[in-house]
Amino acid sequence: MILDIIKNRTSYRGTYKNTEVPRCDLIQIMEAGLAAPSGCNKQTTSLIAVDDAEQLRKLRGVICPSVAETAPAMICVLTQKIVAYRGRCFHIQDYSAAIQNMLLAAIALGYQSCWYEGQITDVDKIGAQMADILGVPADYDLICFLPIGIASQPLSHANKKPFAKRAWFNEFPKVT
Repeated sequence: MILDIIKNRTSYRGTYKNTEVPRCDLIQIMEAGLAAPSGCNKQTTSLIAVDDAEQLRKLRGVICPSVAETAPAMICVLTQKIVAYRGRCFHIQDYSAAIQNMLLAAIALGYQSCWYEGQITDVDKIGAQMADILGVPADYDLICFLPIGIASQPLSHANKKPFAKRAWFNEFPKVT
C-alpha cells in the first residue's frame, strides 16, 4: 500500500548490490516523476537515467566527496526556470514533487535511493560538471541525482518527531 511505502521510505546512503536495474524499471520510476504536479503545468522537470558503466564512471569522477559509487544506475534531475504565474517560477516545487514520486516508485519496485542535491549544487558546481558530461543544454540546470539500486546493507530510519509536535488541527497550539 502506498501509505506503507511513504511511512517506510528512507534515505539510503549505503552500498548497492551489483545487480542491474532493468530499463523498464528506470522508465517506470521516471514516469512516476514526470507524473508529478507542476506549477501552471509548465513541466519544468526533465530526467536523464544513466545505466551505462562508462557514463557512470565519468559522473562518479566529478562527485566529491564520492557517494553512491556502487549504484548500478542513477537518475539525474534537470530543471528549467520558466516563469509560470505573475512573474513567479515554480521549478523548485516541480522538481521536488517529481523527486518524491521517484523515490516512492523506486521503493515500490524494490530499490533504494537518496536525494543528492546540496552536494552537487554547492559552490563547486558539481551539477554543472555532471551536466557537461551528459551534454545538457545551458538552459537546463542539473540539480539532483538519485542513485538507484538494491541495498546491500540493512536500512536505517531517521527518528522523526512525534506527530503531535508537528501537526495540529484548526490552529497552532498555544504555548503554555
